[in-house]
Amino acid sequence: PERVIKFRVQYPTFGPEGAELHTTTGYRVQFNSALGPYKGGLRFHPSVSESIIKFLGFEQIFKNALTNLPIGGGKGGCVYDPKGKSDSEVRMLCEHFMKGLYRHIGPNLDVPAGDIGVGGREIGYMYGEYVRLKGQPDMGVLTGKSTDFGGSKLRPEATGYGLVYITLEALKKYNHYRYLPEERRAGVAENCFKGLKVLISGSGNVA
Repeated sequence: PERVIKFRVQYPTFGPEGAELHTTTGYRVQFNSALGPYKGGLRFHPSVSESIIKFLGFEQIFKNALTNLPIGGGKGGCVYDPKGKSDSEVRMLCEHFMKGLYRHIGPNLDVPAGDIGVGGREIGYMYGEYVRLKGQPDMGVLTGKSTDFGGSKLRPEATGYGLVYITLEALKKYNHYRYLPEERRAGVAENCFKGLKVLISGSGNVA
């Protein structure tokens, strides 16, 4: 990697017995900027570690290069499980995570996005803290924001649609169409997939 950023994230939670301070670790691996600013998601999950983030950042280089867009590869995250946590706790974690990250990102330097455990809510909390720390809004610093803050429409569904389109192309490439009746060869997904068995592994956004 060109740079590995590792920082302590301390955030408070408030319960019936008072306030409690928690400490965890945040990461951002800026792997390669040969094509443009670093680009890659932020992951909030208990399994996050420096080695995992490095591997994902390396993989992101090639995923981004295949888009033919001028963006490099990077990845980041935090050792944290947002499942079952209150909105206020997640907001505290996001804000304090951004305090350790904001100096190292920007539209022409590094543009993080969401990943496992980081959706529109978390991106919104982080963007709000980024604006507060920088003293001015900057729409290009994070992707995955709501449309109110310059985000893209249909972004949550984009990954699912991409899977559908690439599967259609794979069916064409491997000549599956020859087994279909003529009226089902129009390239419409519901026609082409009808009657096929599909194995799905993992989780994420769907179309």
